[in-house]
Amino acid sequence: MTDMLAEPKAAPKFDPDAFARNLAQAMETGSQALATMMKSQNGAVPPDGHPPPGLTEMVKSFSTVANYWLSDQDRSKELQQRLGKSCLELWGAASKRLAGEQAEPAIAPSPRDKRFASPEWKANAFYDFLMQAYLLTTQWADELVKNAEIDPHTKRKAAFYVQQLTTALAPSNFVMTNPELTRHTLEASGDNLVRGMKMLADDIQSGRGHLKIRQSDPAGLEVGVNMAVTPGKVIFQNEIMQLIQYEPATETVQRTPLLIVPPWINKYYILDLKPEKSFIKWCVDQGLTVFVISWVNPDKSLADKDFADYMKLGPLTAMDVVEKVTGEMKVHTLGYCVGGTLLASTLAWLAERRRVRVTSATFLTTQVDFTHAGDLMVFVDEEQISAVEREMKVTGVLEGAKMAMAFNMLRPNDLIWSYVVNNYLKGQPPQAFDLLHWNSDATRMPAANHSYYLRNCYLDNKLSAGTMVLDNTTLDLAKVKVPIYNLATREDHIAPAESVLYGSQFFGGPVKFVLSGSGHIAGVINPPAANKYQFWTNPDIFAGSVANWLNGAEEHKGSWWPDWRAWIGAFDDEQVPARAIGNEAYPPLEDAPGSYVKVRS
Repeated sequence: MTDMLAEPKAAPKFDPDAFARNLAQAMETGSQALATMMKSQNGAVPPDGHPPPGLTEMVKSFSTVANYWLSDQDRSKELQQRLGKSCLELWGAASKRLAGEQAEPAIAPSPRDKRFASPEWKANAFYDFLMQAYLLTTQWADELVKNAEIDPHTKRKAAFYVQQLTTALAPSNFVMTNPELTRHTLEASGDNLVRGMKMLADDIQSGRGHLKIRQSDPAGLEVGVNMAVTPGKVIFQNEIMQLIQYEPATETVQRTPLLIVPPWINKYYILDLKPEKSFIKWCVDQGLTVFVISWVNPDKSLADKDFADYMKLGPLTAMDVVEKVTGEMKVHTLGYCVGGTLLASTLAWLAERRRVRVTSATFLTTQVDFTHAGDLMVFVDEEQISAVEREMKVTGVLEGAKMAMAFNMLRPNDLIWSYVVNNYLKGQPPQAFDLLHWNSDATRMPAANHSYYLRNCYLDNKLSAGTMVLDNTTLDLAKVKVPIYNLATREDHIAPAESVLYGSQFFGGPVKFVLSGSGHIAGVINPPAANKYQFWTNPDIFAGSVANWLNGAEEHKGSWWPDWRAWIGAFDDEQVPARAIGNEAYPPLEDAPGSYVKVRS
């Protein structure tokens, strides 16, 4: 029996010759890739000489913070003493440990901080010192901003840029200061760096001179092959969108059809990932006649298409087509993120025009008031919007990669630096993951539409104020009387739950506010079969804060989807025979998911 046991696998031996060759090759590949990126960046400098907006805002924000602390001698002294005290405490603890004594750490990482999860960070005195020095410095920098008496918007921007810098400079991001990376590199004799730099070069080439970090292995993930495969047909298209109708899966269906309005800053198939995750498939299986808008990935020719065009050529046109195909004048509607903001604006426009087209409205992580809009507000002020508009004036669109990077920067550890370490330093390609594949499949935005949205919603907050004008019509959400199911997610960085709850009170009809566990995507795409997370319900939308609302809320295990299905069914329990796709006036044009969704930036 003993003879049958496998011999323990010997640890790879360090090969100095191979290490030297691999290091030279990695440096050559990496330097060429970075040179390509720098050349592209230099060629993209605007002719008016304006520096990159992000750099300008970072310098201005830091200058304001620095001026606050250094303009007063006592404050300046306090600044130095605070950092000096932390360093002395760290040095004292390190000295005790080197002398063989037990010492409490000066600071410890959060249990949720995956960067320092390896035992080597604490077992090795050198790495432990590096980690604590980094954490103390980061804490000090955060407190500099937090305690500075400056205007709130500048403070928010400074805090954001401090987070970006401190996250980038973490010792976990460098081979020589990360024990796991050091060990991995020595065991592989540097072969990991060769693979990593090859991936870096490929990602810069894929991004046409910009670094497009791969978050998922694209192998085995293809729209229309193993994602977005719910059977259906495109029955209508214009320059803005394709309208898809899905094949029924039940003999009878609910009489009133469902129209889904996804965000135009992402592709609709977040709602139709793999079949086991597909919200659209689940709706079809639940006996709903489902239509979904698939937005175009616009180019410069659509630069002048604005918010009103997206409303008229999007949901309003879709409602007309649905009526002519099904014979139903009214639809259940569902809008996700900015698609929900467009839908809310459309409902207000319809109310003002006294047109009855909608039975109910569902909003998924949607903001209609931007008072509590969260971290994205760091990008919103007159100067930054003007800078974006100058750039869009040249290109006609905002490139999807720029918006995708802005979203990634809200969670830099998870969505940027973890991939930098794994991909380019460990040389390990990411696994195939449908959700992250979708996340990197960004779309462009027409200049006119994006500018209108930024100014009217984020900057001036006109929609909830009742002063937003769309298609020569002043919008008033209080005139929207249709029942609303308003879903927020507890860990949302894009549409914070506080913002969604506050926005609920601006509608004139009944609103059911529901809070789901997890974040902007996982909290929405949570099929019942997964048996994950939970959701809360509480009819009091005037609780004042999410914390107060939760105090009186009832918790339910699992997905919110069945709760929503019961809610929508209460307005319409009449069944009709399952409908064929399209009709003579709107024959099928092509199979779902259509061609618009397949255009990549």
